Amino acid sequence: MKISKRKTISTLLAGLVLAGVSLTASAADLLDTVKARGTLKIALEGTYPPFNFKDTKTNELAGFDVDVAKLLAAKLGVKPEFVTSEWSGILAGLSAGKFDVIVNQVGVTAKRQETFDFSDPYTVSSAQLIVKKDDKREFKSLEDLKGKKLGVGQGSNYEERAKAVAGIEVKSYPGAPEYLQDLAAGRVDAALNDSLMVAYLLKTSNLPVKAGSPIGEIAKNGIPFQKGNPKFAAALNVALAEIIKDGSFAKVSNKWFGKDVSKAPSAQ
Repeated sequence: MKISKRKTISTLLAGLVLAGVSLTASAADLLDTVKARGTLKIALEGTYPPFNFKDTKTNELAGFDVDVAKLLAAKLGVKPEFVTSEWSGILAGLSAGKFDVIVNQVGVTAKRQETFDFSDPYTVSSAQLIVKKDDKREFKSLEDLKGKKLGVGQGSNYEERAKAVAGIEVKSYPGAPEYLQDLAAGRVDAALNDSLMVAYLLKTSNLPVKAGSPIGEIAKNGIPFQKGNPKFAAALNVALAEIIKDGSFAKVSNKWFGKDVSKAPSAQ
């Protein structure tokens, strides 16, 4: 009888321990942590305009990602708490639990998904050409620019990509303002950048240029967070869907880019 009682007691204790572990795991979901704290810790670079940067007039963080993060935090019922981090260490910081999420145009890749869970994508982009507003020629690929002059940012991956296509005269510039000036003046036939940056450049430029054809694969950017937080994942996606549905995402997107950047890029 003693042995039987010991087994019964051991079984009961084991059951209580397992129940405790289950409750702890549930309580440890990031959503519960964020709600209890009252803040969502959001990492971004703070040096990546127009997505996130320090406004020199207010000395506060500003930008598209900052505005989106504020909208999402409000939908979750908490306050945003921003943490700046260099890109080189931002994913490691998330792994170490230094912050809850990263809102910094993080590409959703298979490699990153091995380590992190992601929200639904909130921006999509691809490489995109920029051409003169009155140019009637159609450049639908880099191959169409053989025998033509193409402006790119010096040291950028677009420079490398363009130089890999034989026959294009690639002209490298310190930045977008310089190649846009040459494009407007007819010194190059087209320029190349990411579609999100193209939208921003066109919104902030008074030059007679327009968005050309998007080229290459579509890249999707989402919000990464640590794995094992299903309640937080669901709540974050609901919040994202709500700001898209109520028009607040489109308002922020148009503020910075003059278009809805949750949609695939297209030529103007």
